[in-house]
Amino acid sequence: MSWYLTLPLVIPFVAAITAYLLRSSPLGAWVSIIGSGLGLIASGVLMVVVLDAGVIAGQMGNWPAPFGITLVADLLSAVMVLITAITGFAVAIYALGDITERQEKLGYHALFQMLLAGVTGAFLTGDLFNLYVWFEVMLIASFGLLILNGGKEQIDGGVKYVALNLISTILFLTGIGLLYGMTGTLNFADLALKVAQVENQGLLTVVAMMFMVAFGVKAAVFPLFFWLPAAYHTPSFSVSAVFAGLLTKVGVYALIRMFTMVFDHDIGFTHSVLLWVACLTMVIGVLGAAAQSDFRKILSFHIISQIGYMILGLALMTPLALMGAVFYLVHHIIVKANLFLIAGIAKRLTGGTDVYKIGGLYKSAPFLAILFLIPAFSLAGFPPLSGFWAKYIIVKATLDVEMWFVAFIALAVGLMTIYSMTKIWAEAFWKPHPDGIEPELKTLPNKAAQLIPVAGLAVLTIIIGLNPEPFVIFAERTTEQLLDPTAYITTVLGEAR
Repeated sequence: MSWYLTLPLVIPFVAAITAYLLRSSPLGAWVSIIGSGLGLIASGVLMVVVLDAGVIAGQMGNWPAPFGITLVADLLSAVMVLITAITGFAVAIYALGDITERQEKLGYHALFQMLLAGVTGAFLTGDLFNLYVWFEVMLIASFGLLILNGGKEQIDGGVKYVALNLISTILFLTGIGLLYGMTGTLNFADLALKVAQVENQGLLTVVAMMFMVAFGVKAAVFPLFFWLPAAYHTPSFSVSAVFAGLLTKVGVYALIRMFTMVFDHDIGFTHSVLLWVACLTMVIGVLGAAAQSDFRKILSFHIISQIGYMILGLALMTPLALMGAVFYLVHHIIVKANLFLIAGIAKRLTGGTDVYKIGGLYKSAPFLAILFLIPAFSLAGFPPLSGFWAKYIIVKATLDVEMWFVAFIALAVGLMTIYSMTKIWAEAFWKPHPDGIEPELKTLPNKAAQLIPVAGLAVLTIIIGLNPEPFVIFAERTTEQLLDPTAYITTVLGEAR
């Protein structure tokens, strides 16, 4: 089983090295595309194996768990690896029309592949220390991508991004040290067994809160989110898209993994905190979006807002709510990455990203307008797109536990999301361009490379929306594994026990 787990990691690293060696050649971009394509195939095979065999684990170097490095894939890990590969492949193609020759020479494609490797590793690792390692791989690659243009705005956003993430790293490492001191292990499966034996459960709750803050920074939850809108609008649109789709979701994944498998000893306190965090994240994010006029800043604040729905699913900790969180994770990665890709096309056609200073896209580029409406309506929760089902499950889970005010917040935030998407539509697409420009798709460089990924992600959104049943069933099975990690523990520790 080890090859199924290692290939999605090995491929992007090989692609990164090769792309760096060819960074002065046009072949570097094609290495990135081929590497992403092979990574997608490997991730698809892993998904098929996990669906068939259940949880699979590999002990690197044949060191038995919990002493060695363990890679594990359950349904949640496998689907996150697969959706990472889909996003990476789409963005790699899109980059043909977005990334400049100068950025390629500075190593864009190598950094991009390193970022995909870091994200994939975070989803597949079976222990806390290696989760930290993969976080650092992500941080290094993402910082490099943020400052690649070398402009003042990029440096400013990159410094804010790194500064808060370093604080998160310190908390993370401190929490790791304390947890290891209490349990003698960092393996997720072993931790699930050992935390119940900790005598000082109060200290364990304190450590849980440290991890909540550390992962909360990565997920950009309230009040730890300000680095995101300061950074995500500054790099190239390819970078913004992969950041928007993947980086915060690693934080959400870590929260879900830790607060279902490890820190489930004091749910009354920890998940009450998560509930408040979720509600405030939704509200502050959507209000921030409503106040913006820049296309990417609006979308950046909506990342924060939508993260709140996922954390809400974890906070409620019911089977339906967790199922909604899993469904929301998959849906949001596709939709949000796509919207940032569309924002890039809009800028190249109209000359800017301030929605009040551009326009005319509907009249002269109706195909792009349709491609925008699909993810925009999905983000807002319009039926029958994927976002409707994600929001419906979360709201229903809230109503089932009679949290009426929380349900009201979730619905109100959805309405405010409609307002922001309508503002983008009215200003950037519907009204004429203030300067009389008539943006046409035929003027777009490498048109096919930019439109095909956008259209592909839009089709995927429609498929999930029109045929949600298999995805809901998958989310339900994933939730069962999260709430009952017996299979995960047995698979990882079976030989050791």
